[in-house]
Amino acid sequence: MGQRANPAFAVGAVAVPAVALLYALLFAPVVHHIYVHVMAGVLWTGIDLFMALVLGPVLGGLSVEARASVFRRFTPKMAFLMPSLAFVTIVGGVTLAERVGVFPHARPWTALLTLATTVPALLLLGWQFDALDDPRWIVAFAVSLLGGGAYLAVTADAFGMTSPTILVSLAIVTVLSVLGFGVLLPGEVRIYRQLASGDPDPTVISRIGMRNARLSGVQGLFQLAVVVAMVYLRWPAA
Repeated sequence: MGQRANPAFAVGAVAVPAVALLYALLFAPVVHHIYVHVMAGVLWTGIDLFMALVLGPVLGGLSVEARASVFRRFTPKMAFLMPSLAFVTIVGGVTLAERVGVFPHARPWTALLTLATTVPALLLLGWQFDALDDPRWIVAFAVSLLGGGAYLAVTADAFGMTSPTILVSLAIVTVLSVLGFGVLLPGEVRIYRQLASGDPDPTVISRIGMRNARLSGVQGLFQLAVVVAMVYLRWPAA
């Protein structure tokens, strides 16, 4: 897939956000941490809304073959860029909220968030690829379930109610994560598998691509809701 996306683009789409996140977590002052989180979120949200409001309607007016031709070029790049932006936005936001003191009892809630996102996402992944009985999927699911459960267990003693705004944000982030990593990303992989096959089916490529474009709009709406929650969290008395 990296070859289809352009190797330089694929490396940059993953490495630049990852390096920025590591810098924010390990070395950066708070203002730089905020910048990394906000910029990743702006790009993630903006691309999702662009896909739903601009690209989706344009593609809707094209033939199946023309749509498939667009997705052949578009999907490999998105498969690298969007998960990177989503991961940096979410991890950067959770750690930033804890860092500035607006996320009470962060560790057990983070453990719960991890469990609530990885388990459904893996179930959806296994279902889409008909892999629920594949030993590799079973191992990955078991590691996720047991690891997430262990993380929650070791942090349970510190559990306590957090702020309502944080609760709303965590709920939205859970939906975004499950949708992104459990539906959209597997869809992009399925498109790539069609492209890599000897006889790609334009109808399948078009159908999955249009579904992802529509779901990107749903993600964009949830992301705007998170923005509202973050504004309220930052300026509660405004």
